[in-house]
Amino acid sequence: MQEINNNSVRHDYPVSIRNASFGTALGLMMKTLPYALARLGILVGITIVTIIWGVITFGGASLLSAKVHGIAGFIWIGVGCSAYGYIWYMIVRYALYMLKCGHIAVLTELITHGKIQNTNENMFAYGKRVVKDRFTQVNVLFGMDVLIDGIVKSFNRTLDWITGIIPIPGLEKMMSVVKAILFSSATYIDETIFSYILAKEEKNPWKGGVEGLIYYCQNSKEILKSALWIVILDKALTVVLWMIMLIPAFGVVYVTGGNTGFWAIVIAVLFAANIRSAILKPLFLIMIMSKFHVVIENQPINTEWEGRLNSISDKFRELKRKATDWMSSGKKTSSKDSPEPDENSISKTTE
Repeated sequence: MQEINNNSVRHDYPVSIRNASFGTALGLMMKTLPYALARLGILVGITIVTIIWGVITFGGASLLSAKVHGIAGFIWIGVGCSAYGYIWYMIVRYALYMLKCGHIAVLTELITHGKIQNTNENMFAYGKRVVKDRFTQVNVLFGMDVLIDGIVKSFNRTLDWITGIIPIPGLEKMMSVVKAILFSSATYIDETIFSYILAKEEKNPWKGGVEGLIYYCQNSKEILKSALWIVILDKALTVVLWMIMLIPAFGVVYVTGGNTGFWAIVIAVLFAANIRSAILKPLFLIMIMSKFHVVIENQPINTEWEGRLNSISDKFRELKRKATDWMSSGKKTSSKDSPEPDENSISKTTE
């Protein structure tokens, strides 16, 4: 058995961007805008279908209750809600996730190489190919996000310096701001780790998840600084977006004398939420993702963070077990030159 030096487990892929500024993130967002527009189109379509479904479900229930029996109305609502929930959870949510994975694949290529290296492919073709080639890993990641989210939240609760990144005197007492920053970082870490796995060409997604989490921990201060700006931008841009969408809604209220005011405002809020989800959230993801790739460049993994995560999170130990199980099941697991994990350390020993 040969001891593996910690420095051998490290960032080992190119990074084409030199800084992780808002301008860099915005530039990457504009380059991949077709993905955001495709997501927006899907979300708008879902909103329209949801409105129609609401009319049919609740209108039908009211009609059945009046014409047949109250129980018939409740049954109609139950069937309608069950069908909608199943379609959303099993089909629509998964389709949006696959589209997001394609978007992350394109962003990762732009971050690491500055362009899609196969010039014969457009970004949709490239994203589709990556998702297809890594279909098993993508599906693993679909379930891994729950583990990663729990691990990040457990780690963030141990941080005692978080208020130090807030540059406003007295604001450290506003724990709601602190919690918002921590929540923002946790929201985007699973997607960022997927980007890391793609950049590293890691075939064992569980092992990539372990490494990505350790990198997050040892660079959490820099990443959480980006999360602070995300909180500020999210609040400011969301208010602006809602105001823009509410202007035509108030116009409808004025023209109709208030008869359709409630529904006009509801629809405006729904469409504003769609734009936030399709445009703003991917922009915030890019901010975290680009910061992650820039700060870990040429950085060895510090396995002391692995021990700390072992001590604070059962989910992290579970993640490591799954990495070992993936290796022992006979799947191809090696990336470029990283050793395989065992039960005790992702970088301890190998033959």
